[in-house]
Amino acid sequence: MNVTVETLAPCKKLMRVDLDAQAVDKSFDDVAKNFQKEVALPGFRAGKAPLAMVTKRFETQIQEEVKKKLIGDSYRQAVKDQKLNVVGYPDIEEIQFGKGQTLQFAATIETAPEFTMPEYKGINVKRESTDVSDSDISVAIDRLRERGSQFNTVTRAALTTDLVVVNYTGTVDGKPITEIAPASKGLTEQKNFWIAADGEGFIPGFGNQLQGASAGDKKTIEIEFPADFVQPLLSGKKGTYEIEVVEVKEKVLPELTDEFAKTLGTETVDKLRDGVRLELQNDRNARQKRGIRDQLIKHTLDAVQFELPDGMVNQETRNLVYNIVNENQRRGVPKETIEAQKNDIFQSATITARERVKASFIFGKIAEKEGVKVEQIDMVQRIQAMAAQYQMTPEKLAKDLQENGGINQVAEQIVHEKVLELLAQNAKYEDVAAAPAA
Repeated sequence: MNVTVETLAPCKKLMRVDLDAQAVDKSFDDVAKNFQKEVALPGFRAGKAPLAMVTKRFETQIQEEVKKKLIGDSYRQAVKDQKLNVVGYPDIEEIQFGKGQTLQFAATIETAPEFTMPEYKGINVKRESTDVSDSDISVAIDRLRERGSQFNTVTRAALTTDLVVVNYTGTVDGKPITEIAPASKGLTEQKNFWIAADGEGFIPGFGNQLQGASAGDKKTIEIEFPADFVQPLLSGKKGTYEIEVVEVKEKVLPELTDEFAKTLGTETVDKLRDGVRLELQNDRNARQKRGIRDQLIKHTLDAVQFELPDGMVNQETRNLVYNIVNENQRRGVPKETIEAQKNDIFQSATITARERVKASFIFGKIAEKEGVKVEQIDMVQRIQAMAAQYQMTPEKLAKDLQENGGINQVAEQIVHEKVLELLAQNAKYEDVAAAPAA
Protein backbone atom coordinates (compact mmCIF):
# COMPACT_ATOMS: atom_id res chain seq x y z
CA MET A 1 0.00 0.00 0.00
CA ASN A 2 1.32 3.42 -0.97
CA VAL A 3 0.19 6.47 1.02
CA THR A 4 0.92 10.17 0.50
CA VAL A 5 -0.29 12.99 2.74
CA GLU A 6 -0.65 16.64 1.72
CA THR A 7 -1.34 19.41 4.21
CA LEU A 8 -4.19 21.65 3.01
CA ALA A 9 -4.58 23.72 6.17
CA PRO A 10 -3.37 23.56 9.80
CA CYS A 11 -6.02 20.97 10.67
CA LYS A 12 -6.86 19.59 7.24
CA LYS A 13 -4.97 17.03 5.15
CA LEU A 14 -5.45 15.18 1.86
CA MET A 15 -4.41 11.54 2.08
CA ARG A 16 -4.06 9.52 -1.14
CA VAL A 17 -4.03 5.75 -0.91
CA ASP A 18 -3.00 3.22 -3.58
CA LEU A 19 -3.54 -0.52 -3.05
CA ASP A 20 -2.06 -2.90 -5.63
CA ALA A 21 -4.28 -5.04 -7.86
CA GLN A 22 -3.09 -8.27 -6.26
CA ALA A 23 -4.51 -7.24 -2.87
CA VAL A 24 -7.74 -6.17 -4.57
CA ASP A 25 -8.14 -9.51 -6.33
CA LYS A 26 -7.42 -11.43 -3.12
CA SER A 27 -10.17 -9.50 -1.39
CA PHE A 28 -12.57 -10.34 -4.22
CA ASP A 29 -11.72 -14.03 -3.81
CA ASP A 30 -12.12 -13.92 -0.02
CA VAL A 31 -15.49 -12.15 -0.14
CA ALA A 32 -16.78 -14.44 -2.90
CA LYS A 33 -15.84 -17.50 -0.83
CA ASN A 34 -17.66 -16.07 2.17
CA PHE A 35 -20.76 -15.57 0.01
CA GLN A 36 -20.41 -19.17 -1.22
CA LYS A 37 -20.53 -20.43 2.38
CA GLU A 38 -23.66 -18.49 3.21
CA VAL A 39 -25.93 -18.51 0.14
CA ALA A 40 -28.18 -21.21 -1.23
CA LEU A 41 -28.90 -21.42 -4.97
CA PRO A 42 -31.59 -23.56 -6.64
CA GLY A 43 -30.40 -27.16 -6.93
CA PHE A 44 -27.63 -26.76 -4.36
CA ARG A 45 -27.50 -27.04 -0.62
CA ALA A 46 -26.37 -23.96 1.37
CA GLY A 47 -22.62 -23.51 0.96
CA LYS A 48 -22.36 -26.06 -1.88
CA ALA A 49 -23.04 -23.89 -4.97
CA PRO A 50 -20.06 -23.57 -7.38
CA LEU A 51 -17.94 -20.48 -6.70
CA ALA A 52 -18.20 -19.28 -10.30
CA MET A 53 -21.99 -19.46 -10.16
CA VAL A 54 -22.10 -17.58 -6.84
CA THR A 55 -19.71 -14.95 -8.15
CA LYS A 56 -21.84 -14.35 -11.23
CA ARG A 57 -25.16 -14.41 -9.35
CA PHE A 58 -24.03 -11.99 -6.63
CA GLU A 59 -21.56 -9.95 -8.66
CA THR A 60 -22.96 -6.54 -7.63
CA GLN A 61 -23.22 -7.39 -3.94
CA ILE A 62 -19.74 -8.90 -3.87
CA GLN A 63 -18.27 -5.85 -5.57
CA GLU A 64 -19.92 -3.47 -3.09
CA GLU A 65 -18.77 -5.56 -0.14
CA VAL A 66 -15.18 -5.66 -1.44
CA LYS A 67 -15.17 -1.92 -2.10
CA LYS A 68 -16.50 -1.11 1.35
CA LYS A 69 -14.06 -3.48 3.06
CA LEU A 70 -10.96 -2.47 1.13
CA ILE A 71 -11.51 1.28 1.49
CA GLY A 72 -12.35 0.97 5.19
CA ASP A 73 -9.44 -1.32 6.02
CA SER A 74 -6.85 0.53 3.94
CA TYR A 75 -8.04 3.92 5.27
CA ARG A 76 -7.69 2.81 8.89
CA GLN A 77 -4.28 1.23 8.22
CA ALA A 78 -3.05 4.34 6.41
CA VAL A 79 -4.13 6.58 9.31
CA LYS A 80 -2.35 4.27 11.73
CA ASP A 81 0.84 4.08 9.63
CA GLN A 82 0.96 7.86 9.17
CA LYS A 83 0.27 8.40 12.90
CA LEU A 84 -2.55 10.85 12.15
CA ASN A 85 -4.83 12.01 14.97
CA VAL A 86 -8.04 12.20 12.95
CA VAL A 87 -11.18 13.92 14.23
CA GLY A 88 -14.57 13.45 12.64
CA TYR A 89 -15.23 11.46 9.50
CA PRO A 90 -13.23 11.46 6.24
CA ASP A 91 -14.53 12.82 2.94
CA ILE A 92 -13.56 10.06 0.50
CA GLU A 93 -13.56 10.73 -3.25
CA GLU A 94 -11.63 10.14 -6.49
CA ILE A 95 -12.21 6.41 -6.19
CA GLN A 96 -10.75 4.01 -8.77
CA PHE A 97 -11.87 0.47 -8.11
CA GLY A 98 -12.40 -2.79 -9.95
CA LYS A 99 -11.23 -6.37 -10.15
CA GLY A 100 -7.75 -6.58 -11.59
CA GLN A 101 -7.18 -2.86 -10.95
CA THR A 102 -5.26 -0.85 -8.41
CA LEU A 103 -7.53 0.64 -5.76
CA GLN A 104 -7.02 4.39 -5.54
CA PHE A 105 -8.88 6.91 -3.43
CA ALA A 106 -8.34 10.28 -1.75
CA ALA A 107 -9.54 11.10 1.75
CA THR A 108 -9.85 14.67 2.99
CA ILE A 109 -9.47 14.49 6.75
CA GLU A 110 -9.36 16.83 9.70
CA THR A 111 -6.76 16.29 12.37
CA ALA A 112 -6.44 17.42 15.96
CA PRO A 113 -4.42 20.64 16.34
CA GLU A 114 -0.86 20.40 17.56
CA PHE A 115 0.07 22.76 20.38
CA THR A 116 2.15 22.91 23.53
CA MET A 117 0.15 23.43 26.69
CA PRO A 118 1.79 26.03 28.96
CA GLU A 119 1.85 25.67 32.76
CA TYR A 120 -1.65 25.05 34.01
CA LYS A 121 -0.96 24.54 37.72
CA GLY A 122 -0.88 27.49 40.08
CA ILE A 123 -3.46 29.56 38.16
CA ASN A 124 -4.37 32.77 40.01
CA VAL A 125 -8.05 32.72 40.92
CA LYS A 126 -10.28 35.12 42.85
CA ARG A 127 -12.46 33.19 45.29
CA GLU A 128 -15.66 34.89 46.44
CA SER A 129 -16.61 34.67 50.10
CA THR A 130 -19.54 32.40 50.90
CA ASP A 131 -20.36 34.14 54.21
CA VAL A 132 -24.04 34.94 54.74
CA SER A 133 -24.81 37.98 56.91
CA ASP A 134 -27.98 38.94 58.76
CA SER A 135 -28.38 41.75 56.24
CA ASP A 136 -28.31 39.24 53.37
CA ILE A 137 -31.07 37.27 55.08
CA SER A 138 -33.20 40.40 55.60
CA VAL A 139 -32.87 41.35 51.93
CA ALA A 140 -33.88 37.84 50.84
CA ILE A 141 -36.89 37.83 53.17
CA ASP A 142 -37.97 41.23 51.84
CA ARG A 143 -37.97 39.71 48.36
CA LEU A 144 -40.25 36.95 49.64
CA ARG A 145 -42.53 39.59 51.09
CA GLU A 146 -42.53 41.33 47.69
CA ARG A 147 -44.03 38.19 46.17
CA GLY A 148 -46.90 38.38 48.65
CA SER A 149 -47.59 42.06 48.01
CA GLN A 150 -51.11 43.38 47.71
CA PHE A 151 -51.97 46.20 45.34
CA ASN A 152 -54.53 48.65 46.65
CA THR A 153 -56.19 51.24 44.47
CA VAL A 154 -55.43 54.82 45.59
CA THR A 155 -56.85 58.16 44.50
CA ARG A 156 -53.58 60.10 44.67
CA ALA A 157 -51.00 60.69 41.94
CA ALA A 158 -48.60 57.83 41.16
CA LEU A 159 -45.35 57.57 43.12
CA THR A 160 -42.17 55.79 42.06
CA THR A 161 -43.13 52.70 44.09
CA ASP A 162 -46.63 52.43 42.58
CA LEU A 163 -48.04 50.51 39.65
CA VAL A 164 -50.19 52.28 37.10
CA VAL A 165 -52.99 50.56 35.18
CA VAL A 166 -53.31 52.03 31.69
CA ASN A 167 -54.92 51.66 28.29
CA TYR A 168 -52.48 52.46 25.49
CA THR A 169 -51.91 52.47 21.74
CA GLY A 170 -48.41 52.68 20.26
CA THR A 171 -47.10 53.91 16.93
CA VAL A 172 -43.77 54.37 15.20
CA ASP A 173 -43.58 57.14 12.59
CA GLY A 174 -47.35 57.42 12.78
CA LYS A 175 -47.89 53.75 11.90
CA PRO A 176 -49.20 51.00 14.20
CA ILE A 177 -46.26 49.06 15.57
CA THR A 178 -47.59 45.82 14.07
CA GLU A 179 -46.95 47.22 10.58
CA ILE A 180 -43.24 47.32 11.41
CA ALA A 181 -43.05 44.29 13.71
CA PRO A 182 -46.03 41.97 13.03
CA ALA A 183 -45.24 39.81 16.08
CA SER A 184 -45.51 42.81 18.43
CA LYS A 185 -49.27 43.04 18.82
CA GLY A 186 -48.91 43.52 22.57
CA LEU A 187 -46.71 46.57 22.04
CA THR A 188 -49.29 48.16 19.75
CA GLU A 189 -52.36 48.14 21.98
CA GLN A 190 -53.33 46.98 25.46
CA LYS A 191 -56.22 47.49 27.87
CA ASN A 192 -55.84 47.54 31.67
CA PHE A 193 -52.10 46.98 31.43
CA TRP A 194 -50.09 47.23 34.66
CA ILE A 195 -46.81 49.17 34.45
CA ALA A 196 -44.34 49.87 37.28
CA ALA A 197 -43.82 53.59 37.72
CA ASP A 198 -40.14 53.10 38.57
CA GLY A 199 -39.35 52.59 34.87
CA GLU A 200 -37.63 49.23 35.46
CA GLY A 201 -40.05 47.06 33.49
CA PHE A 202 -41.79 47.09 30.11
CA ILE A 203 -39.99 49.54 27.77
CA PRO A 204 -37.09 51.52 29.31
CA GLY A 205 -38.13 55.12 29.92
CA PHE A 206 -41.85 54.35 29.79
CA GLY A 207 -42.90 53.73 33.40
CA ASN A 208 -41.11 56.71 34.95
CA GLN A 209 -43.13 59.06 32.71
CA LEU A 210 -46.23 57.88 34.57
CA GLN A 211 -45.03 59.28 37.89
CA GLY A 212 -47.44 62.02 39.02
CA ALA A 213 -50.28 60.73 36.87
CA SER A 214 -53.73 60.09 38.36
CA ALA A 215 -56.74 58.02 37.34
CA GLY A 216 -58.50 59.58 34.34
CA ASP A 217 -55.40 61.38 33.06
CA LYS A 218 -54.54 61.18 29.37
CA LYS A 219 -51.06 61.85 28.10
CA THR A 220 -48.62 61.17 25.27
CA ILE A 221 -45.38 59.33 26.03
CA GLU A 222 -42.34 59.35 23.74
CA ILE A 223 -39.85 56.49 24.06
CA GLU A 224 -36.91 55.05 22.15
CA PHE A 225 -36.62 51.28 21.83
CA PRO A 226 -33.13 50.27 22.99
CA ALA A 227 -30.59 48.78 20.59
CA ASP A 228 -30.79 45.39 22.31
CA PHE A 229 -34.61 45.35 22.46
CA VAL A 230 -36.19 41.88 22.50
CA GLN A 231 -37.93 42.68 19.18
CA PRO A 232 -35.02 43.50 16.81
CA LEU A 233 -37.30 45.09 14.19
CA LEU A 234 -37.97 47.92 16.66
CA SER A 235 -34.40 48.40 17.89
CA GLY A 236 -33.35 52.06 17.91
CA LYS A 237 -36.72 53.34 16.65
CA LYS A 238 -38.75 56.10 18.37
CA GLY A 239 -42.23 55.20 19.56
CA THR A 240 -45.22 57.30 20.55
CA TYR A 241 -47.82 56.06 23.04
CA GLU A 242 -51.22 57.54 23.75
CA ILE A 243 -52.02 56.74 27.39
CA GLU A 244 -55.21 56.72 29.44
CA VAL A 245 -54.64 56.12 33.17
CA VAL A 246 -57.25 53.73 34.56
CA GLU A 247 -55.99 53.28 38.14
CA VAL A 248 -53.04 53.87 40.42
CA LYS A 249 -52.07 50.89 42.59
CA GLU A 250 -50.06 51.12 45.82
CA LYS A 251 -47.94 48.10 46.68
CA VAL A 252 -48.35 46.93 50.27
CA LEU A 253 -45.96 44.27 51.62
CA PRO A 254 -47.23 41.72 54.17
CA GLU A 255 -45.93 42.10 57.71
CA LEU A 256 -43.14 39.77 58.79
CA THR A 257 -45.03 37.57 61.26
CA ASP A 258 -45.34 33.90 62.07
CA GLU A 259 -48.55 33.87 60.04
CA PHE A 260 -46.63 35.11 57.01
CA ALA A 261 -43.94 32.48 57.63
CA LYS A 262 -46.63 29.78 57.60
CA THR A 263 -47.70 30.85 54.10
CA LEU A 264 -44.17 29.91 53.01
CA GLY A 265 -44.25 26.48 54.63
CA THR A 266 -42.45 27.26 57.89
CA GLU A 267 -43.84 27.57 61.41
CA THR A 268 -42.19 30.75 62.67
CA VAL A 269 -40.16 33.74 61.51
CA ASP A 270 -37.07 32.27 63.17
CA LYS A 271 -37.42 29.05 61.21
CA LEU A 272 -38.00 31.09 58.07
CA ARG A 273 -34.71 32.90 58.70
CA ASP A 274 -32.91 29.57 59.23
CA GLY A 275 -34.30 28.21 55.97
CA VAL A 276 -33.34 31.37 54.07
CA ARG A 277 -29.84 31.26 55.55
CA LEU A 278 -29.38 27.65 54.38
CA GLU A 279 -30.67 28.46 50.90
CA LEU A 280 -28.41 31.50 50.62
CA GLN A 281 -25.44 29.46 51.84
CA ASN A 282 -26.04 26.78 49.22
CA ASP A 283 -26.41 29.45 46.55
CA ARG A 284 -23.18 31.18 47.61
CA ASN A 285 -21.32 27.88 47.60
CA ALA A 286 -22.56 27.07 44.11
CA ARG A 287 -21.78 30.59 42.87
CA GLN A 288 -18.25 30.38 44.27
CA LYS A 289 -17.72 27.07 42.49
CA ARG A 290 -19.05 28.48 39.21
CA GLY A 291 -16.85 31.54 39.54
CA ILE A 292 -13.72 29.44 40.08
CA ARG A 293 -14.66 27.17 37.19
CA ASP A 294 -15.26 30.09 34.81
CA GLN A 295 -11.90 31.67 35.68
CA LEU A 296 -10.05 28.39 35.18
CA ILE A 297 -11.70 27.82 31.81
CA LYS A 298 -10.96 31.37 30.65
CA HIS A 299 -7.33 31.09 31.73
CA THR A 300 -6.78 27.82 29.90
CA LEU A 301 -8.50 29.11 26.75
CA ASP A 302 -6.43 32.30 26.77
CA ALA A 303 -3.16 30.52 27.58
CA VAL A 304 -2.63 29.01 24.13
CA GLN A 305 -3.73 29.80 20.59
CA PHE A 306 -4.17 27.30 17.76
CA GLU A 307 -6.31 26.62 14.71
CA LEU A 308 -9.46 24.57 15.17
CA PRO A 309 -10.91 21.93 12.83
CA ASP A 310 -13.68 23.65 10.88
CA GLY A 311 -15.80 20.52 10.75
CA MET A 312 -15.92 20.18 14.53
CA VAL A 313 -16.73 23.87 14.99
CA ASN A 314 -19.47 23.74 12.33
CA GLN A 315 -21.06 20.63 13.85
CA GLU A 316 -21.01 22.09 17.36
CA THR A 317 -22.47 25.35 16.01
CA ARG A 318 -25.33 23.44 14.35
CA ASN A 319 -26.04 21.59 17.59
CA LEU A 320 -26.13 24.83 19.57
CA VAL A 321 -28.38 26.62 17.05
CA TYR A 322 -30.75 23.63 17.11
CA ASN A 323 -30.88 23.71 20.93
CA ILE A 324 -31.39 27.50 21.06
CA VAL A 325 -34.22 27.44 18.52
CA ASN A 326 -35.90 24.51 20.30
CA GLU A 327 -35.66 26.28 23.64
CA ASN A 328 -37.14 29.49 22.20
CA GLN A 329 -40.00 27.51 20.65
CA ARG A 330 -40.61 25.74 23.96
CA ARG A 331 -40.85 29.15 25.67
CA GLY A 332 -43.40 30.28 23.10
CA VAL A 333 -41.19 32.76 21.23
CA PRO A 334 -42.94 33.52 17.88
CA LYS A 335 -41.42 32.02 14.75
CA GLU A 336 -41.09 35.50 13.25
CA THR A 337 -39.00 36.68 16.22
CA ILE A 338 -36.69 33.67 15.97
CA GLU A 339 -36.29 34.27 12.23
CA ALA A 340 -35.47 37.96 12.82
CA GLN A 341 -32.80 36.96 15.35
CA LYS A 342 -31.25 34.15 13.28
CA ASN A 343 -28.02 36.03 12.52
CA ASP A 344 -27.49 36.90 16.20
CA ILE A 345 -28.29 33.31 17.20
CA PHE A 346 -25.78 31.94 14.69
CA GLN A 347 -23.03 34.36 15.68
CA SER A 348 -23.51 33.63 19.38
CA ALA A 349 -23.57 29.88 18.75
CA THR A 350 -20.39 30.08 16.67
CA ILE A 351 -18.48 31.85 19.44
CA THR A 352 -19.63 29.34 22.03
CA ALA A 353 -18.88 26.42 19.70
CA ARG A 354 -15.31 27.59 19.14
CA GLU A 355 -14.79 27.89 22.90
CA ARG A 356 -16.17 24.39 23.52
CA VAL A 357 -14.10 22.76 20.78
CA LYS A 358 -10.94 24.53 21.94
CA ALA A 359 -11.59 23.53 25.56
CA SER A 360 -12.08 19.90 24.52
CA PHE A 361 -8.58 19.77 22.99
CA ILE A 362 -6.92 21.59 25.88
CA PHE A 363 -8.60 19.52 28.58
CA GLY A 364 -7.92 16.37 26.59
CA LYS A 365 -4.20 17.17 26.50
CA ILE A 366 -4.13 17.91 30.25
CA ALA A 367 -6.04 14.69 30.95
CA GLU A 368 -3.55 12.69 28.88
CA LYS A 369 -0.58 14.27 30.63
CA GLU A 370 -2.05 13.83 34.12
CA GLY A 371 -3.48 10.36 33.55
CA VAL A 372 -7.06 11.51 34.09
CA LYS A 373 -9.41 8.71 33.04
CA VAL A 374 -13.06 7.76 33.21
CA GLU A 375 -13.65 4.73 35.42
CA GLN A 376 -16.63 2.40 35.09
CA ILE A 377 -18.05 3.67 38.39
CA ASP A 378 -17.92 7.24 37.02
CA MET A 379 -20.10 6.27 34.05
CA VAL A 380 -22.52 4.27 36.21
CA GLN A 381 -23.01 7.14 38.68
CA ARG A 382 -23.41 9.73 35.90
CA ILE A 383 -25.96 7.68 33.98
CA GLN A 384 -27.91 7.01 37.19
CA ALA A 385 -27.99 10.75 37.95
CA MET A 386 -29.04 11.61 34.39
CA ALA A 387 -31.71 8.91 34.41
CA ALA A 388 -33.20 10.32 37.61
CA GLN A 389 -33.24 13.79 36.04
CA TYR A 390 -34.98 12.54 32.86
CA GLN A 391 -37.29 10.23 34.85
CA MET A 392 -36.27 7.05 33.06
CA THR A 393 -34.43 3.86 33.97
CA PRO A 394 -30.62 3.86 33.82
CA GLU A 395 -30.79 0.85 31.49
CA LYS A 396 -33.02 2.69 29.00
CA LEU A 397 -30.85 5.82 29.10
CA ALA A 398 -27.64 3.82 28.65
CA LYS A 399 -29.16 2.08 25.62
CA ASP A 400 -30.30 5.39 24.09
CA LEU A 401 -26.86 6.93 24.63
CA GLN A 402 -25.17 3.92 23.06
CA GLU A 403 -27.44 4.03 20.00
CA ASN A 404 -27.07 7.79 19.52
CA GLY A 405 -23.33 7.99 20.12
CA GLY A 406 -23.83 9.86 23.38
CA ILE A 407 -21.65 7.62 25.55
CA ASN A 408 -18.47 9.32 24.33
CA GLN A 409 -19.95 12.73 25.06
CA VAL A 410 -20.80 11.72 28.62
CA ALA A 411 -17.28 10.33 29.09
CA GLU A 412 -15.78 13.55 27.74
CA GLN A 413 -17.87 15.62 30.16
CA ILE A 414 -16.62 13.54 33.07
CA VAL A 415 -13.00 13.96 31.94
CA HIS A 416 -13.44 17.73 31.66
CA GLU A 417 -14.93 17.90 35.16
CA LYS A 418 -12.03 15.90 36.56
CA VAL A 419 -9.54 18.18 34.83
CA LEU A 420 -11.27 21.24 36.28
CA GLU A 421 -11.11 19.66 39.74
CA LEU A 422 -7.39 19.09 39.23
CA LEU A 423 -6.88 22.71 38.15
CA ALA A 424 -8.92 23.93 41.12
CA GLN A 425 -6.89 21.83 43.57
CA ASN A 426 -3.66 23.35 42.24
CA ALA A 427 -4.83 26.96 41.85
CA LYS A 428 -3.59 29.95 43.86
CA TYR A 429 -6.50 31.69 45.53
CA GLU A 430 -7.19 35.29 46.48
CA ASP A 431 -10.21 35.58 48.75
CA VAL A 432 -12.52 38.48 47.86
CA ALA A 433 -15.90 39.74 49.03
CA ALA A 434 -18.96 38.29 47.32
CA ALA A 435 -20.48 40.37 44.54
CA PRO A 436 -23.97 41.75 45.28
CA ALA A 437 -26.73 39.33 44.32
CA ALA A 438 -28.65 40.26 41.20
